[in-house]
Amino acid sequence: MTQPPHDEPTASSPEELREQVEETREELGQTVEALAAKTDVKARAQEKAAEVKQQAAAKAGELKAKAAHTAAQVQEKIPEPVKDKATSAAGQARAKAAQATHLLQEKAPDPVRQKAAQGAQAARDNRTLLLTAAGVAVLVWLACRRTKG
Repeated sequence: MTQPPHDEPTASSPEELREQVEETREELGQTVEALAAKTDVKARAQEKAAEVKQQAAAKAGELKAKAAHTAAQVQEKIPEPVKDKATSAAGQARAKAAQATHLLQEKAPDPVRQKAAQGAQAARDNRTLLLTAAGVAVLVWLACRRTKG
């Protein structure tokens, strides 16, 4: 056994000695537990991965909110005549697309129709992306128009 430290009083009775032994066992158990936790690389890696995942989710939420706010600001800045023209142009484009689809269905060979259907489905699946791109194109057009005029 080891000698007790000089700054701690030695036990004067068997009961005090038992208490000191119990305290030492507690401290030793905590130390062993801490060392075991440090050597469990898999658990530490999982904890770190969970922490990084949580941080990424929080950052994604922040970016999504910021994008929504920016989109709202852009919508507010677009003048009403431009919005009306965009709505009208969208309606006309839908009508022309319907006409083209009808003509395509009547005159095009089967493989061409299948490819066109796939393209139309892709456009429907990515509607938000296409509308965002159209909005950006309108804003770029407006910005170019203002710098020229």
